[in-house]
Parts: sequence; C-alpha cells; structure tokens
Amino acid sequence: MAAVRRAAVVGHPVAHSLSPTLHTAAYEALGLEGWQYSAIDTTVEQLPEVVRGLDLAWAGLSVTMPLKHAVMGLVDHVDPLAQVVGAVNTVLVAPTRTGVSLTGTNTDVHGLVQAVCEGLTERHGTRDVPVRDAVVLGGGATAASTLAALGELGCTAPLVLVRDLGRTGPLQEAAARMGVTPRYEVLDTATVPDVLADADVVVSTMPARAADPVAASLRSRETAVDGVLLDVVYDPRPTAVSQAWAVTGGTVVGGERMLLHQAVEQVRLMTGRPGPVEAMDAALQRALGAPTG
Repeated sequence: MAAVRRAAVVGHPVAHSLSPTLHTAAYEALGLEGWQYSAIDTTVEQLPEVVRGLDLAWAGLSVTMPLKHAVMGLVDHVDPLAQVVGAVNTVLVAPTRTGVSLTGTNTDVHGLVQAVCEGLTERHGTRDVPVRDAVVLGGGATAASTLAALGELGCTAPLVLVRDLGRTGPLQEAAARMGVTPRYEVLDTATVPDVLADADVVVSTMPARAADPVAASLRSRETAVDGVLLDVVYDPRPTAVSQAWAVTGGTVVGGERMLLHQAVEQVRLMTGRPGPVEAMDAALQRALGAPTG
C-alpha cells in the first residue's frame, strides 16, 4: 500500500470550495496512489494549531480567505512574489534534518495571468497581445495579486476603481513593493462604461453581486467595449457584469478559470509533476454543472 500523502484547503468557510475536486482529479490523473486532499474549516484563531500539525505526511495546504495574510507569519519562508503581494495561498511542506520546513507561496498571480491569456487568445487568436490599458475593479486582497499579474502582462500603470479611496492603503503599499504605479479613482457607475470601453483588460475583484451596479450601467448605456473581462467571482455563474460585458461586445473569462490555473500550479508545486490541466478542467466543469445565475 502506498504511503499516505496529505494536502488540504484551509479557510472559513470552505464547505463550498472546489479545491478538493480539482486536486483529487489531479491525483487520479497522475496515478498518485495514497494521496488525499480534504477541506478543513479553519478560522484565523485556529490557524496556528493547524500549521503546527503539518508533518512529513503533508505535501502542503491551499490557503483561502480569511487566512492568506495571517499564514505569512506562521511559515519558515515566504517566497518573493508572495511577499510583495502580501498574500500566501499555498504552503509547501519540505523535509529537513529535524522535521519540516514550511514555505509560503502565491499561485493566484499565475492563475490570473493564465485566465487573462485565455481571454486574449479567444479575442485575438493569440495570447501574445500587449496589454497597455487595464482597469481593476475593487481594492481588496485579490486586487494586489491582480496588479502583479497585470505587471507580468506588461501593464504597470493600470487604473484601479474603488468605492472608498481611504481603504486603498494596503493595496498602495503592495503596489509600491511591486514597483508598479496604478492610478486610483472612485468608482462612479454613471461614467464607468466610458472608462471601461477602451480597456484591453478589465479584472473585477469585487465580491459576488457587488459589481451589479456596474453591469446595470453597462446595459443602460449600451457603450460598446473592446476588451477582455475577467470576473474572479464564479458564483453566480455567469455574473451580471459578465453578462453585460458580453452583450456590449466584450470577451468574458469566468472566475473559475483563475481557480483552475492556480490549482494546476499548486499541484505542480506540491507533487513535483505538471498539473494535468485537461483532467482538472473536466472535473471542474462537472462540478460546476449548469450556470448558477
């Protein structure tokens, strides 16, 4: 019998998480006997105990909200990308002479880049398209990873639209660490269609239904758009802003594509083998089933 290797997603809540579906599909496709992936509902207060329990049986953790910042102080090393973004979504467990060493990494940026590139390929026939003008909707934790992803795609001065400029401090600090220079403006639903119309890429990092007023404005103004929208939300699916973007001529990438690609990279890091994209994608589509909107 193969030795048990464990991995899990931690966060609160995690009952809805699709990570077990994705990682389990990967283990089956890779023929990794004895590998197990679970979901552990974990609050910030419970996180230190969970991390202390990681031993040689563990390959790693997928870390979701609200733990992505809290876990940074509980690992032995944080890789440079996660450090500048200010968020760890993956903990890797490696053996040492005296036990284990824990490294915090970030695969959200990889997931964002790959998801946006899917949209660029669909719209232009190639992913090798310069991203000159980009807009980020929202200024929360995912926005920092989005700035890093856009930087990798060549856009270092995107526009960030937020509801409250006074709450952008952490994002501005992350941007400074990355060396990118975004502009910050208040999100005005009356004028947002004109702002978004000429963007090569728009990434909505707003919570579920928070971007609905943007969707309503896009529909009412009927302003044609000419870029790619990635909405990191995938429940409901499609979201209102995704539907409005498609109706007005844009290309839409659902948030489940980011979820897929960040998980593929996690599998690579935890197993040392390339993540089986097709098998994981098929499992994801089965789990999502019909649109949820």
